[in-house]
Amino acid sequence: MQQAEREGQAFTHDIAIVGGGLVGASLGCALSPLIERYGWRVAIIESAALPKNAQEVSWQPSFDGRASAIAEGSAQRFSQLGVWEEMRKEAAPIKRIHISERGRLGAARLSASELGVEALGHVIPNAWMGRVLHQKLQQLAIEWYCPAKVDQLTPKAKGHHLVLSNGSELTAPLTILADGGRSGLKEQLGISSRHYSYEQAALIAHVGVSQPHQGVAYERFTAQGPIALLPLPGQAMELVWTHGSGTEQARLALSDREFLHQLQAAFGDRVGRFTHVGQRLSYPLSLVTAEEPVRPGLAVLGNAAHALHPVAGQGFNLALRSVMDLVEALERGAQSQRALGDMETLLAFEQCRAQDRANVIRFSDGLVRLFGYSLPLLSHARAAGLVSLNLIGPLRRGLARRAMGLER
Repeated sequence: MQQAEREGQAFTHDIAIVGGGLVGASLGCALSPLIERYGWRVAIIESAALPKNAQEVSWQPSFDGRASAIAEGSAQRFSQLGVWEEMRKEAAPIKRIHISERGRLGAARLSASELGVEALGHVIPNAWMGRVLHQKLQQLAIEWYCPAKVDQLTPKAKGHHLVLSNGSELTAPLTILADGGRSGLKEQLGISSRHYSYEQAALIAHVGVSQPHQGVAYERFTAQGPIALLPLPGQAMELVWTHGSGTEQARLALSDREFLHQLQAAFGDRVGRFTHVGQRLSYPLSLVTAEEPVRPGLAVLGNAAHALHPVAGQGFNLALRSVMDLVEALERGAQSQRALGDMETLLAFEQCRAQDRANVIRFSDGLVRLFGYSLPLLSHARAAGLVSLNLIGPLRRGLARRAMGLER
């Protein structure tokens, strides 16, 4: 991995990736064979400081570290990138998924054994995923501008001109926004987004449990909002607890003992007793989709393109599929001798992504809306639906394959 250090000078690259987080790093890894085949010059611009040598950074598992649910389909894609064997060393497999509603008898259960796979998915600390991806990137001829932000992004006749906070200037026929949508670059370019607030916030923490979780992930719908518990290594689980906007603040302020007491009352005892809790964080929940995910010389990926409710755990998995589809589209474009950033290539990519994105949004948004109403008749219908899902094998297996990212 090369570190571009000649500040104040202008460079020309083939591809500029804005954002070196999980999505940007995955894209860099996925571009590896094309960089080698076509000699593309790729730059990654990342605002957060990164270690110069990820291999020398000692791995310290943290009870407070954030983790992500990686679907089995995403694990297969990471395997294609050559990083899965290392990544899985700190992964907790999801053997079963248990979906239920508080106060109702109905429940649905999905299992890896029923589908003949090792796991439905995996839960991996974000820090470990980042470490593994950056170790892979060190082997590639990619130039890093880090720490640096893109202060100005200006369209040109054949690409974009980037002015960085460290004084560097870049030009590239293809720029990819993978910055999570926090930089304001979309707005600077006039790309608007559809924004729907769920009037909810997710409270996230790691919790200890008194009995082995046996690789079971739980989605528990309550009157206050869904509670998700994902298995972590050891007797710990990742908690994602949805609250009405503002109500999460009171729980953030509770003592650990009182917080665990309230969590126990809301979730029940399916995982035994909650024994301890790590750092508690929260963030607002919205459905956000970019109106123009592609433009000539520009593609928008990850949370910059779509931010979803975490109820179905599909956000990063959807982003990773976008990464792989973009690389495939770029390879087809190169084989057809089309220029990087060519709109025909990018429109082909967007047409490939549109249906998958719509399906995932419809699925996750539908779950939020279905379980977000407390009407008595609707509650009975939900319970009956969960029972039916548990009884009808093909329907249950179809849902499982979609959640695993094996069907779109």
